[in-house]
Amino acid sequence: MTITPLMPVYPRCGVRPVRGEGAYLFGEDGQQYLDFASGIAVNALGHAHPHLTKAIADQAATLMHVSNLYGSPQGEHLAQRLVDNTFADTVFFTNSGAEAVECAIKTARRYHFANGNPERHTLITFDTAFHGRTLGAISATNQAKMRDGFEPLLPGFAYAKFNDLEGALALIDDHTAGFLVEPIQGEGGIRQASPEFLQGLRKACDEHGLLLVLDEVQCGYGRTGKFFAHELYGITPDIMSVAKGIGGGFPLGACLATEEAAKGMVAGTHGSTYGGNPLAMAAGEAILDVILEDGFLDHVATMGDRLRQGLEQMIPNHDHLFDSVRGTGLMLGLKLKSDSRAFVAFARDHHNLLLVSAGENVIRILPPLVIDENHIAECIDKLSTAARVYVPAADD
Repeated sequence: MTITPLMPVYPRCGVRPVRGEGAYLFGEDGQQYLDFASGIAVNALGHAHPHLTKAIADQAATLMHVSNLYGSPQGEHLAQRLVDNTFADTVFFTNSGAEAVECAIKTARRYHFANGNPERHTLITFDTAFHGRTLGAISATNQAKMRDGFEPLLPGFAYAKFNDLEGALALIDDHTAGFLVEPIQGEGGIRQASPEFLQGLRKACDEHGLLLVLDEVQCGYGRTGKFFAHELYGITPDIMSVAKGIGGGFPLGACLATEEAAKGMVAGTHGSTYGGNPLAMAAGEAILDVILEDGFLDHVATMGDRLRQGLEQMIPNHDHLFDSVRGTGLMLGLKLKSDSRAFVAFARDHHNLLLVSAGENVIRILPPLVIDENHIAECIDKLSTAARVYVPAADD
C-alpha cells in the first residue's frame, strides 16, 4: 500500500470545500453547505468576512514576519487590548491552541520554581478533557484514544473526574502546582462545569497557593455570549490558554496570565519563531474589533437562546433519536440516543448540514457568531428533515 501525500491521520469525509461565504461553504462540486461547525469553533466571523480579509490582505502586502528578535509594535498593541479587556497583565502569542496550552503548563510550573518550590509541578486535570495533540497536551488527559502508542508521556499530571470538586481537592499534595480545566468541555461532549465546581477550584487555589489554569481554546472568545466563559462563573483564572476564534481562521493562539502567575517567565524561558508575527496580529486585531463592538456579544447570547429554543422544540418530534440540549450561547450540544458520528455524517451527506461529533454521543453545534435567525431556522429544518428519515444502525 502506498501512503497518501497528506499523512493519513484524519478520516476525511467527502466534502471538499473550495470557497466560503458567511455561514456557508461551497464544495469543489458546487454543493452548498450550511456550516454550523465553523472549523470546530474557529470561524467566529464566518467565511470571507470583509473586515478580516481586508486586514490580512493589507498586512500581507506590508509585513508578514520578522521574528521575535525585534520589537513588535503589532504584538504590543494587540496584547494591550487583550490586557485591557481581560483579567490578564501579560500575553504570549502562539500559533495554535496546543501551543497556548503548552505555554500555560510551562508558566504554571515556572511560577513555583521562581518561588523556590520546584517540587510543585503537578497539574490536576480532568477526565474526558481535550487540551491538544502535543505530548504535553495529551499527557494532560487520561483518554486512552489520545495517549495509546505515544508513551512514555510526560509526568506531572493527576486526573480527577470533571465536576467532582471533592475528588479534585483530595488530589492536592505537596507536589501540586494547580488545576488545568476547561470551563466547558468541547470534545468531551459539551460538558459544562458547575458553578460550585469552578468556584471551588478557584477557592482552593487561593487557599493553597495554587494556580487556576483555564483552557478556553474552544469555549472562549465570545462563543458563550461572554468574551470568556469564566465570566459566567464570576471568577478569574491565573493563566488561560486561548485560540480558535481569536484568529477567525488564521492560525493564532495566546497564553494570558496575571503578573504574579507569569513571574517566572523571563527572557530565555520560552519562545516561538512564528508566534505573534505581524500577519497574525492583523488577523487578531480584526477579530477583536468586531467582537468588542457594542451589542456583538448580546447578539451571540440572543442567537444562542433562539437556537436552543429551536432545538428543544424539535426534540419531542424526534424523541426516538434526540435526548436533550446542553451548553451555552453558540456552543451547544445535542445529545443523541444513538451514535452521534453516524448522524453527523448523515446530515452532512444527505442534507448539506455541517456539524461536529463529540463524546457521550453528543453533536456539537458551533455556528459562526454572526449568524441570524434565518440561519437558525435553516439549521432546525435540516435537522428535522434528517431526523425524519434517519435510521440508526442496529447496534446503536
